[in-house]
Amino acid sequence: MQTQTWAREHVPALTALLTAVSLALVFGAVLQLLPVEALPQPNAFLTAIPHVNAVISLLAIGTIALGVRSIRRGNVERHRRLMVSSFGLFALFLALYLYRVALLGPSEFAGPEVVYTYAYLPILFVHIALAIVCVPFVFYALLVAGTRPVADIYETAHRKAGRIAASLWLISFSMGLIIYALLYHVY
Repeated sequence: MQTQTWAREHVPALTALLTAVSLALVFGAVLQLLPVEALPQPNAFLTAIPHVNAVISLLAIGTIALGVRSIRRGNVERHRRLMVSSFGLFALFLALYLYRVALLGPSEFAGPEVVYTYAYLPILFVHIALAIVCVPFVFYALLVAGTRPVADIYETAHRKAGRIAASLWLISFSMGLIIYALLYHVY
């Protein structure tokens, strides 16, 4: 109980810490700065990760949308379960993505240069920017919800942070699916 009380009193600091650690891991993996020598490298699994992550993204889009719908209908408990599920899916997606990119580096775009320049890169840039901006809102909303009774949540910025997080999450996951399609199905 003392840990929960401490966390409740330090939500902004915990949000900042978790955001910094998460983004450091992402950038460390993408720039291939993480020590990965001890990690197993099964080729079939590494090849399957983008496809598995596409399914996870679709599931996350569904749980986020249903979570938003649930809270609009006043079903707090269902909203909570769905948003915790969304975060779990996001964490699984991220763990798989980081594992793959730390070992293999970012995927190369094999399509025409004009598509790369005027479609792929802008979509990728917005996807990455939204994903980065989304992280602190997600952590803040989860930390507030996890450290307070439901009645107390209404006195916080949880609703505002949750709206921003859900919107950015939905757009980012959707754009991620477009990137997946361009990398693995169109080109």
